[in-house]
Amino acid sequence: MTTTPTALLAMAPATDEALIGEAGRAEIAEHARLLTDTPLTDFSTPEAEALLGDVEVLITGWGCPPVGEAQLAAAPKLRAIIHTAGSVRGHVGPEVFARGIVVSSAAAANAKPVIEYTLAMILLEGKKVLPRAQAYARTCRQPSLGEIPPGLGNHGITVGVLSASLIGRGVLERLAWHDMDLLVADPYVEADEAACWGAELVTNEDLFARSDIVSLHTPLLAATRGLVSAELIAAMKPGATLINTARGAVVDQDALTEAAVAGRIRAVLDVTDPETLPPEHPLWGCENVLITPHLAGSQGNELIRMRRSALADLARAVAGEPLLHPVRHETLELTA
Repeated sequence: MTTTPTALLAMAPATDEALIGEAGRAEIAEHARLLTDTPLTDFSTPEAEALLGDVEVLITGWGCPPVGEAQLAAAPKLRAIIHTAGSVRGHVGPEVFARGIVVSSAAAANAKPVIEYTLAMILLEGKKVLPRAQAYARTCRQPSLGEIPPGLGNHGITVGVLSASLIGRGVLERLAWHDMDLLVADPYVEADEAACWGAELVTNEDLFARSDIVSLHTPLLAATRGLVSAELIAAMKPGATLINTARGAVVDQDALTEAAVAGRIRAVLDVTDPETLPPEHPLWGCENVLITPHLAGSQGNELIRMRRSALADLARAVAGEPLLHPVRHETLELTA
């Protein structure tokens, strides 16, 4: 690259404001020169095409348009794409890697709050905090020890993790500190590798049948759409909990709704299918379901960690050094 490489922001204005801002621009200026202060949201305009002709580094984020053949043809100097969020599958295709452009992602930084959220929800569900708080509000009376079911608590429960993804592995590693039996199901994992995380490698069917709490961490791919089928949900223990921080479409939404509304299982859903359920959807009024607004990933002050992770790789790309968090073409189709 040139002594002071040229760069462009490509992301939604809201992403730019929340994630980059003035602090991020000051950090970028230490390594590259922004060709414009305005983030691009459309690469097809004459103004954008003119800017692409001079850019060496694209700093992308949520709301970035796809980078395909036409964009690459318009950007002959492009050498690096630095993504300030997690998955790049929505805007980086094989053409980018074929051109030899290096790509980085802040997925590892974004995984941390998802892992934290998942761990918190597992522990809260083990103690049955939500239903017990609801009962306490109704009765204004603390139950005696004799009234508390002996199965309540986190000691010795079985937690199943579907997919040893970056987040799934992080959850397993943190759960290993607790007195729980851990299961993991993943076709790309060997038994000895699972044992290193303190987990037993099982089939999807065994995981759902044996777990008190099932946590989903599989990416949404063609092969995983609807992976959590009606049969797997039916195999869950009565009163077991399904936690989904992955993607709503990996679950058979109708089967989940039927089981939850019937009171047979509990659910903690940070994602649904569709992403926001319609107001009349029965899950909204289901006391044994907690729905959160896709907040497990980085938000608020957690965005600082993602920005710093991405811009650390910007510095390395500019210096011609290996990236800390590179995205590999060969693994792109297996990641979120």
